[in-house]
Amino acid sequence: MKDFRDVAKAGVTVEALFRAACFDASELRILLEQATGLSRVQQITRSDHSLTVEEAQKLVGLLERRDAGEPIAYITGIREFFGLPFRVSPDVLIPRPETELLVERALAVLPHGGMLVDMGTGSGAVAVSVAHERPDAVVMATDVSEAALSVAMENASQILGTDGRIRFCQGNWFEAFDAGMSFDVVVSNPPYIHCEDRYLKEGDLRFEPENALTDGADGLAALSILVEEAPHYLKNGGWLLVEHGYNQAKAVQEMLAQRGFTAVQNWRDLAGIGRVSGGCWRERGNAG
Repeated sequence: MKDFRDVAKAGVTVEALFRAACFDASELRILLEQATGLSRVQQITRSDHSLTVEEAQKLVGLLERRDAGEPIAYITGIREFFGLPFRVSPDVLIPRPETELLVERALAVLPHGGMLVDMGTGSGAVAVSVAHERPDAVVMATDVSEAALSVAMENASQILGTDGRIRFCQGNWFEAFDAGMSFDVVVSNPPYIHCEDRYLKEGDLRFEPENALTDGADGLAALSILVEEAPHYLKNGGWLLVEHGYNQAKAVQEMLAQRGFTAVQNWRDLAGIGRVSGGCWRERGNAG
């Protein structure tokens, strides 16, 4: 197989690039659009387009980055989530399809006009998606990272407009809140990978912010904080919903039950993996 640098040269046609079979076709379409401006449809209808010198140089640069393992989302700066285009950078995790389940469950329990907070918002994917689907809701988002909040605020502005519908606050978990605040729903996709998990050194995870992937411990430290502290900020009948690892459903549900949450349950993602767990908080004496 020829090296892509021998193929992606000025004068080569789009059709010839795909015939060369030196690249993953789906990834090539994405990077080719970045390099040439040709949409995926245009790459088919204008397959005889010959790359200019500038386009070829740009494409080789993009392919080199991908060949080094850099995630496609960081190369393009965009990842679709819940049908919406989110800007991403190495300052935030790349939104993943399985996290859409967290949004779905939050929408299911969020009352009309209710208030939701997305803790550790990263790119803002969860908070912005909820706000987009539910204009009636009051949405807040927090993150300890100023750089991540900057990305999230840009996404909110691009997708929702500049009406200030999401309030962003910087802080470490519940330290970001003002005293006396309460919510109908607290959601979070916290760092839950064990600090010694080999996957942290493989694939896309090598390029993503480590403090958004692992809590530096057993993967349950951040989840434990959320379960322990959330009741102080939940309204009576409010819900805590968290994403967790493929093998953490039992441990998280036990934490929720021990803390006093009711209706504790787990929901599976499209791969059949228990991905989101949650429970309802009922104040003592108000169990009805």
